[in-house]
Order: sequence, then C-alpha cells, then structure tokens
Amino acid sequence: MTSLKGTIIKGIAGFYYVATVESGIYACRARGIFRKEKKKPLVGDLVEVEVTDEKDREASLTRILPRRNSLIRPAVANIDQALVLFALRSPDPDGMLLDRFLILMEAQKVPVVICFNKADLAGDSEALRWRSIYEKCGYDIYVISAEFDRGTDELRQCLRGKTTVVAGPSGAGKSTLTNLMQNVVKMETGELSEKLKRGKNTTRHAELLPLGGGTFFCDTPGFTSLDLPAIEAKELDEFFPEFAPYRQDCRFQDCAHLQEPDCAVRKAQEEGMISRERYEHYRRFYEELKEREKNRW
Repeated sequence: MTSLKGTIIKGIAGFYYVATVESGIYACRARGIFRKEKKKPLVGDLVEVEVTDEKDREASLTRILPRRNSLIRPAVANIDQALVLFALRSPDPDGMLLDRFLILMEAQKVPVVICFNKADLAGDSEALRWRSIYEKCGYDIYVISAEFDRGTDELRQCLRGKTTVVAGPSGAGKSTLTNLMQNVVKMETGELSEKLKRGKNTTRHAELLPLGGGTFFCDTPGFTSLDLPAIEAKELDEFFPEFAPYRQDCRFQDCAHLQEPDCAVRKAQEEGMISRERYEHYRRFYEELKEREKNRW
C-alpha cells in the first residue's frame, strides 16, 4: 500500500479528511488501535495514512505524529494562535464568557488575539470601552465589521503565515468572517434567534481552511458556556496578566486578592489600573474553583 503524510483538515461522521502534499485529499477511517489507546485524531493533526482505494480517494489513518499542542474545546491540534471573536452587538458581549475562554487558552499556552465584530451596529464609545479593558491586559485587539469588510486588513496581517483557530459564541459572526477570509469553502451563516437572543450555531464541526502562503484558518462550532480548566484557585491570579505588575507588592506572598490587607492588586483596581469588570470576574471564578475543590473531596 502507498503510505503518505498529511494534515487532518476535517473530521465528520467517523471520517477524517486528510490533505496530502503529493496527492490531494483522502477520506480516511482511523484504525482501531486509536480507540484502544484512547487517542482521538484531531483537526490539525499531522498524520500518516495508507491508501486503500486510489480511485475513490480512500485511505486508512495509521499514525498520529507528535503534536505541538492540542486544545480540548475547540478540539484542534498544532495551532499557532487563537482568535476569539465576540460581537459588539446582536448578541451583546459576555465578558464572563470571554474571560473563561482567555483562561482556557492561557492554561494551554496558546497565544490569543481578541476580535470584536459587528462594529457597524455599535457606537465608537462601546468599541473603545472593550478595547481599553483588554489592551490593559496585554492582548492585541481588532475591531471589525465582517459583514461590510471593514477593519479587516490588519486582521489579515495578524493571520498571515500562521494556523489560527477562530472561536467564540454562536452569533458572533465566525462563519461570516471565515467566508470573508477565503473562497475555498462557503460556510453557512445564520440569523440571531429572537427567542434566545443569541446566535444559531451554523458550524457543526471544526474545519481547517487554507488561505494560501502557509496560512490556515480553522472555524469551530460556537459555544454558549465554558468550564474553567483544571487549575487550583490559588493559581488563578496567574491567568490574569494585568495582575502581574502588582502581585509582588502585596503584603502576603499567597495573597488571594480578596479581603487581605495591603493587597496591591485590589489597590490597583481601585485606582483604575485594573478593570473593575475583570476583577469581579476574577472573584467569581475564584469562588467557583474553591467550590469545585471542596466538592472534589
């Protein structure tokens, strides 16, 4: 049998579609050994396949090569960065959900850029407010209108030469942005559900799309909730990068930044150096993690 190397660009209904440099795309079934080893192939995986039917472009997935990284949600591998996309309007941004995603990516050591879409539906002051919150945290921020292709030139520069997974809540405009960035695959777009006040999930599986020049874009199903990663409450402040300049000035080395005296992080928040919203999210996440630790025992 002919053996080839390639990249999984889509996985659906038990088939993995593998793009090879030599011969194009094959529909592959994974061998049973992966189930025994409890190893699930992911979009973005570099793999080896054996061709079983050249005419029908079918092959058997025989080996998953070592991963540089892998994400649980969205379930993809070997990415360079995550683009988290939220709408400024319709639906309104959910800061708690955004911060959960940022913590999830920080825990997996994946660089993140934040993009706020639907700028045409929001005022400049609203866009500026969200930009200022997250620029203070050290994130690169893009404000765009995918519907009208505005503000997207800088975003394209950010994507160039990298494999980027785009993720965000349903209705944020991920599929519209994906269609704007490439013309290989036309993604279905959906209207906002008036009943639920959130987007309809039109992407049902992750798919890696080539944009040319070594650039890949991965659209993923939308989400409306996220669990915090498996971290301890005492570690949480490490996932809020804007806390870093102040933590060392707290009176106590193990300061939780809640009620302790002489807390430099709380003082920075009171003086406007740290976003009040972000700090309140930190408090709520801390309580959530403590509750999870208590239930563990």
